[in-house]
Amino acid sequence: MRITGFRTLTTVHDWGRPIGDVNGAVGSGKTSVPVVVLETDTGLEGIGLGSHAGVESLFGALDGQDPRSVVALYDRMLAWVFKSGHGGAVFGTIGALDLALWDLKAKAAGEPLWRTLGARDHVVPAYASGLDGPLPDEELVALHKRFADRGLRAVKLKGGLDVGTDLRRLDLVSDLYRDATGQVPALMLDANESWSRKEAVRHIGRIEERHDLAWIEEPVRRWDVDGLALVTRSVKAAVATGENLTGLEQFRPLVQANAVDVVQTGSVWGITHFLRVAALAHAFDLPVSPVAYSANPLGHAAASVPNHLSIELQDFGHPIGISADQVIADGHLVLGSAPGLGLTLDEAAIADLGDAADWGHQAGPHVRPDRAGRRLVGKPAFD
Repeated sequence: MRITGFRTLTTVHDWGRPIGDVNGAVGSGKTSVPVVVLETDTGLEGIGLGSHAGVESLFGALDGQDPRSVVALYDRMLAWVFKSGHGGAVFGTIGALDLALWDLKAKAAGEPLWRTLGARDHVVPAYASGLDGPLPDEELVALHKRFADRGLRAVKLKGGLDVGTDLRRLDLVSDLYRDATGQVPALMLDANESWSRKEAVRHIGRIEERHDLAWIEEPVRRWDVDGLALVTRSVKAAVATGENLTGLEQFRPLVQANAVDVVQTGSVWGITHFLRVAALAHAFDLPVSPVAYSANPLGHAAASVPNHLSIELQDFGHPIGISADQVIADGHLVLGSAPGLGLTLDEAAIADLGDAADWGHQAGPHVRPDRAGRRLVGKPAFD
């Protein structure tokens, strides 16, 4: 089997609600989902989700290669861009192509990817997370009622701007999940790198007077090893971080400095990256937890590693033109038996899309606010 070509598509995930975090929101609730399809001389095709940036150049590392040599091809792609750099969106494209390669490898074996990766079970522990920063209380409760009805007993909220608001929202979801499941839920709060070190310690300390947080996510900047270590030592909650790190070398200083308690990876960075980060975390007796993305592609890899803690679930639907062989039930992501990632594309439906969507605009959650990390004494009246 040889790789002969590729094609790219872009579809839309309609969340049906505003989404965002402390950094901003997408009021339309519509976001772009890039898709990469790898073609082979056997007719099998591999599907990857993540990014298109630099795909024409990166494809040179794959052209004519046997897609079953996934790990070697992953390193070949990294080597292909080692002078120009593999970070950011280019790392996302490597991840998307890596997903497509693993999809092909499992399809060639005629089995689901979780089986190819050596997992014993296809039922993956999960937690609820709805990108719910902009939702008013009533809509927040309605969203998490749907998660609770699926048996989820752990929940992560977006927060970090105002302690009073965070406490009120944590109260609401804690009561909701307790009433729905009969158990006090595991609570997490995601600050999305919005605090300075002392802001983080003060904010979390206030919350911990009322709630027992399972973890606090990205309390300070992703690369701030000393700051993350300080927060870890100063609060009871575990510190979770890593979703925005692009390369194994960026995780090593964190784990060596005891600056992270729950190691995370971004789903858009691919399967091979996740497996390597999980192995590094396992060597330090740390759990690993992948953040969510459309169709939950890292669920297959999460099922196969011994230190997986819980996978993030953000929505019940999938992007237009993409279906996935999986369900959310009894507090778990349940993967099916379809070959590969279990993804099916309806390219006609994607071609018929009239609008594109994105969340990289000025008010969106991918644009860091001017006052992030500088709110220790509040926002100046003249700002």
